[in-house]
Amino acid sequence: MRILRYKKIGFTFLEIMFVVVIIGILAAIAVPNLSKKANWAKIKATEATIKSTETALSEYEMKVGSFPTTEQGLEALVKCPSDVEKDDWGDTPYLKEVPKDAYGRKLVYKCPGEHNTDEYDLYSMGKDKKEDTDDDIVNWSKESETGK
Repeated sequence: MRILRYKKIGFTFLEIMFVVVIIGILAAIAVPNLSKKANWAKIKATEATIKSTETALSEYEMKVGSFPTTEQGLEALVKCPSDVEKDDWGDTPYLKEVPKDAYGRKLVYKCPGEHNTDEYDLYSMGKDKKEDTDDDIVNWSKESETGK
């Protein structure tokens, strides 16, 4: 007489827990690196937005004869300010919309600038949403201010 034995198919609780622990360790290593890359990407995207806004500001300055004032702001690149002649401003906007940084906030524009006194300051307050901190993304050289 032949006795049939059934093989157990599947995983034990310990085997499953071992795999879960390995996945947890890999996640603990990968997640901080991914968040650093995400912030780096936001910084680079904001720098690109600042550069394209500078290009639009230069074009505005060539046509109108001066940069927009702080009061006019970057809105002057989207819609002709009331104190600027429509013929001087041109037929089409310099930008489709007021530029925002990669964090979803409008860029800060000051003219005349505190750092670029002959032109304008254009910057993002960065991740912390506070002005004059190390994470600000600016259109001037920070090294010249710190003496480096």
